[in-house]
Amino acid sequence: MRLSDGQIRERLRGVAVGLLTPFDDSLEIEYDKLADNAQALYDEGIRTFLATANISEYHSLSQDERISIAKASVEALPDDACVLGGVGGSTADATELVQAYDRHGVDAMMIMPPDHTYLHERGLLDYYRELDAASDRPLVPYVRGFDPSVDYLAGLTRVDGVIGIKYALEDPVKLGAGIAAGTDDVVWVDGLAEPYAVSFWAEGVEGFSAGVSNFRPEVGLALFDALEHENWERARELRNICLPYQEFRDETGQNNTLPGASSVAAVKQGLELAGLHGGDGNVREPIRPLTDDQKDYAAELYDQLDDDINRLIE
Repeated sequence: MRLSDGQIRERLRGVAVGLLTPFDDSLEIEYDKLADNAQALYDEGIRTFLATANISEYHSLSQDERISIAKASVEALPDDACVLGGVGGSTADATELVQAYDRHGVDAMMIMPPDHTYLHERGLLDYYRELDAASDRPLVPYVRGFDPSVDYLAGLTRVDGVIGIKYALEDPVKLGAGIAAGTDDVVWVDGLAEPYAVSFWAEGVEGFSAGVSNFRPEVGLALFDALEHENWERARELRNICLPYQEFRDETGQNNTLPGASSVAAVKQGLELAGLHGGDGNVREPIRPLTDDQKDYAAELYDQLDDDINRLIE
């Protein structure tokens, strides 16, 4: 049985982990390993899962693969887990995904950041209304990649069906203004992972998506607990131990100037180091795998993270 809107809101008030897509050497999806990861993270205490998200390599997946991944994620997890399926593209393609996810038991639709070259804020709100009409499953729009007005953020909270907003702009002031201007029945989620959890929490965020917590979930769970209890010193300590690996994710990689190029491959390497399944670090283009030097550096960062976890948590 799927979760109610109220139960989904409660799940958004927590740590949302992205389910990365393990690929074999032929870049085919390893569904059994995807399920193993989901089950292992659930056993560690995670209850909110993002399937076919950006970190899942959404844009490198076909429509059929997205649907199959969402189905496999739902089937791998107990009924009290909350699975959000990433949805994007044209209204027709997005509607197809929404309806397919609905058939397979996805709890809510995470509407991916718009990838259209030319945007109109009112047109984007119309897009969400069209997707809301396609299913009775609630929506969680993902705000990233453009600079919206506060009026737009407030308008987003008033779209029927929107119960949460994943906010991933490096602008806490706009976040606070958007929360203040919007309705109070929408859960705002930090979409920039642990580094922004403390500052965004002060503006009214009630949950966050995982960074290093994708492969070491105890960090995110401890950080959420510290934030919930307003233990700011501990929250900052936990945030700080995540920063080196998160900064590694933001790197460009070799022969490249675009930031964040290492992000997905770095998390896949973290999964491997943690004894989970990162598909041996295999990624699809346009992402590139880590170099041997980057893997060695990731191992150093992971060892330091492990030491810090032992010191602060275990």
